[in-house]
Amino acid sequence: MYLGQCTKDMVRWPRPASPPVLKLEVFYNSEYSMPSTHAMSGTAIPLALVLLSYGRWQDVIVGVLYAILILVVFHPAVDLIDNFNLTYKYAPLIIISLHLALGIFSFTLDTWSTSRGDTAQILGCGAGIACGSHVNYMLGLTVDPSPDALPLAFSPFTVTLFGKAILRLLIGVVCLLLTKIAMKKVTIPLACKLFCIPCDNIRQARQRMEVELPYRYITYGMVGFSLMFFVPCLFLLIGLS
Repeated sequence: MYLGQCTKDMVRWPRPASPPVLKLEVFYNSEYSMPSTHAMSGTAIPLALVLLSYGRWQDVIVGVLYAILILVVFHPAVDLIDNFNLTYKYAPLIIISLHLALGIFSFTLDTWSTSRGDTAQILGCGAGIACGSHVNYMLGLTVDPSPDALPLAFSPFTVTLFGKAILRLLIGVVCLLLTKIAMKKVTIPLACKLFCIPCDNIRQARQRMEVELPYRYITYGMVGFSLMFFVPCLFLLIGLS
């Protein structure tokens, strides 16, 4: 997604004119269309994206092919990256710094558009999830099953199991929403104050890199970290793990 968003700002291919194209979503008017990041994230359902996304069929096709290319290039290194994220002592520092640097770079490519916030959000989530996984591993909360335990057996489906699953879902969603709301309330005014930006108009303030980048990065970084660490710890504490 990060590569797709940055590529949009380098290619600068505008969205098709409307009319004749029918706009189903006007929020992304200011964002370029090539390649389609919706197609990149939903490569498995490109036909639906042709019908639902506000872009040319070329955007969707390029998005799908671009996603496949990225998978081919990075797939051989997935285990190496995962092992580094989990085991290297200073991995969180490197992860946070790298993702932040990538976010700053993306904000310099072009004028403000919705892709700025999306990019920072993606990077923040990725950094938070990676750091949460690292903490879980270091604390011994993530343990790989022994070879003797494989293959894992499915638990029998019961009403109790279903109820626990629904309860976990509801509690998890509420925790993540509360995290997002709390961090949003803190980061936007704080960024405005630090960089002397008027915050009486939040919409305009968020079009400044000094506000949008830390707001999205920190907020969704905490959401990702909560998803991987705090929420599972809560489940363990209340007996829902």
